[in-house]
Amino acid sequence: MSLPVGPSLPGWEPPPRLRPTVLEGRHVTVRPLAEDDFGPLWESFAAAGDELWTYMSYGPFVVVADLERTASAWIGSEDPLFFTFAVDGVARGWGAYLRIEPAHGVAEVGHLVFAPHLQRTPAATEAMYLMMRHVFELGYRRYEWKCDALNAASRRAAERLGFTYEGTFRQHMVYKGRSRDTAWYSITDAEWPRLRDAFEAWLAPSNFDDQGRQLRRLADFRRSVD
Repeated sequence: MSLPVGPSLPGWEPPPRLRPTVLEGRHVTVRPLAEDDFGPLWESFAAAGDELWTYMSYGPFVVVADLERTASAWIGSEDPLFFTFAVDGVARGWGAYLRIEPAHGVAEVGHLVFAPHLQRTPAATEAMYLMMRHVFELGYRRYEWKCDALNAASRRAAERLGFTYEGTFRQHMVYKGRSRDTAWYSITDAEWPRLRDAFEAWLAPSNFDDQGRQLRRLADFRRSVD
């Protein structure tokens, strides 16, 4: 009697490790974090107030030197691999690939912080699309999103972007002296083609009016390609 096992993967080979790269979009450029970005990032983040950092393990940054001390350690790091989200050449947010496991074809996106200039804009969505596309084009099988289970905004963002909720890991972490339950989401390579089509349709210029307002929601395009 043989025991059940997962499906075989004939011909599959581990993808290359994620490396610093520049991802160009129509609204945003995703580029490796650099020291020159620290000042513009601090100014952009300062406009949001302390709540921007509620669910992060670091921050808020009272002065630019505080941000520099934290972010300097990320320059040159391979995991997490940090990027900034630049609009018109100015860094307005950051994010990272982390827990990168080429042997399993898995990577996570995290450390996502968007300044008010970037929140709820096509550029913010495009940044997430560009990072996602890069991972799957390299041959990764699974793309993860994790957040504090109480972070309602992050959970809504994950669901809007097409991530599937997989469960909550109870008492998963301790940060800032408090316990965190972690909500776990993912997208697989089998799901990516339809999500890619939905992103590209939503980001098309024809989906926005003269004031830059969307005509159809991303969720509408996702349903139309299911």
